[in-house]
Order: sequence, then structure tokens, then C-alpha cells
Amino acid sequence: MTSVTSLASHRAAPILPTPGADPIQLHAEAHNALAMALHYMRQPDSNLPGAARKTVQALSALNQLQGRA
Repeated sequence: MTSVTSLASHRAAPILPTPGADPIQLHAEAHNALAMALHYMRQPDSNLPGAARKTVQALSALNQLQGRA
């Protein structure tokens, strides 16, 4: 018997804190995560848990970016 893993669970992997991360990279991670959250919400069958995870990832990247200021 094989196990089935949804693609959404792989796409929503958490962004781990990266010491010394480039501010441009953090901005790109936040932008990408928010774009994916919007994509999940615009689908006919909205993926609310996936959108929530991506929003948390974006906030994490923004918090790391703000900590650099």
C-alpha cells in the first residue's frame, strides 16, 4: 500500500529562520508566500489552511526583515 501526500502540504513547508539572510531574499520570500496565499484563495475550492500557512510564512519573513532594521 502506498501513502498519498497532497502537494499543498509540500508547498506549505515552513520557512526556517536563516541567520544572516539577505534582506532582498527575505522580501522575495514574503512576496512569494503572499502570492501563493492569494492563489490558494482564488481557487474555486479555496484552500484556506494552505493560505493561512503561507500567510504565516510571509509574516515570519517580514518579522525577520523588520528585525534587521
